[in-house]
Amino acid sequence: MKKLIFITGLIYFCLLINSAKAEEMVRVRLVNFIGDSNEIEFNLTGEYFTLDPTLFLEEGVDYQLKVKKGKMYLKGGGIKLRVDETFILIPQSYNEQHKITINNRPYLGAIEFKLENRKSIRTINQLPLEDYLKGVVPLEVFPSWNIEALKAQALAARTYAVTHINKDMDDTTFYQVYGGYAWNAKTTKAIEETKGEVITFKNKLIEAFYSASNGGKTESNKNVWGGKARPFYPIKEDPYDPIHPWEFTLQKTQINLNDIDWNIEDTWEQLKEKEEDKKILSVMKSSINRQGYPGDILILSIPKFEVSKKKYSSDRSIKGSIQVEFLQRLVDGTVLLGNISLENVSLNHIRPMIGGSTFKSYYIDSLEDTGSEYIMKGKGYGHGVGMSQWGASIMGDKGKTYREIIEFYFPGTSIITISSN
Repeated sequence: MKKLIFITGLIYFCLLINSAKAEEMVRVRLVNFIGDSNEIEFNLTGEYFTLDPTLFLEEGVDYQLKVKKGKMYLKGGGIKLRVDETFILIPQSYNEQHKITINNRPYLGAIEFKLENRKSIRTINQLPLEDYLKGVVPLEVFPSWNIEALKAQALAARTYAVTHINKDMDDTTFYQVYGGYAWNAKTTKAIEETKGEVITFKNKLIEAFYSASNGGKTESNKNVWGGKARPFYPIKEDPYDPIHPWEFTLQKTQINLNDIDWNIEDTWEQLKEKEEDKKILSVMKSSINRQGYPGDILILSIPKFEVSKKKYSSDRSIKGSIQVEFLQRLVDGTVLLGNISLENVSLNHIRPMIGGSTFKSYYIDSLEDTGSEYIMKGKGYGHGVGMSQWGASIMGDKGKTYREIIEFYFPGTSIITISSN
């Protein structure tokens, strides 16, 4: 397949200078474990160089990159200087003896530190596809699973990566979770024994979607993302998925507005939401901030939370309503009363307000309003399209090969090996 160059031709050459064959290169933004930070610490194992021929960094020295007044500065090992808005570290040789440890997590390959919005540092890792997968698979599934399930996951992850390789991928569940040089011997074996294998339909790569659990029934891609329904993403019963039932409760009233005495000093600090709802409320407040309400948020109540009765043929719910009343404190201390009301909207607008790790899927069995709280019950974890990771694990335990797992979850597809030349 065509070789891709993402940072510079120089980096691409250096990464592969010792390789017998060139591989596809992956460029991944490190968001999950590093995030939006204005200060990053790193150290080097092995010899690295930068694009500045006068700058030499030493192995084993703790360095710090910091943003100050819209500029990026490097400090450590006797060095204290301003660097370009894009600062790149390149290994002298690409191998496991050359690692960059960033905030205590090691990475192979080249690293680009990029000043973003003059406020934070975006870290980008570039490395060969197969080694990228070795940092993905052990974080997407349990390495202790049957080797055939791990191979199926390797194929799904590889196929997904190749179809998204021209996109600005990150290391979160929005694409695939990637942990850098967090390799595991068993998952590495699964990747190496399926090297280059991808999933195709009519000689074209598929996107190879997967999720933790489909709740016992797979979902159509059309129901989740719209567009044309793909024949390899049918709605069908899954006898291997362990269902994974889930449940959560949410108190309707968090703080009674009529009970607040604004004459008391530090009133805001004295207000307390329901402790048992802390996880949901944290997600909800972040969602409210993103919807255009800056500052500190306190949830007063959720007077309405409903799911419509209409469902897809996969038994997954489609629409719902939610209303949230809250207090908003601005930077100058002004407190405003706010209200967000979403009426009969797609549930993909409501689930992010609750949190995907709580509101785990749209395969909802019931939503009860007791008068004082909401109780939602459902099954599955994720969108349900394509491969169920837990289902694949059980298939492996039952003696199914990775090829049989792929055929069950992506019916009608073929497995081919892509060339690395």
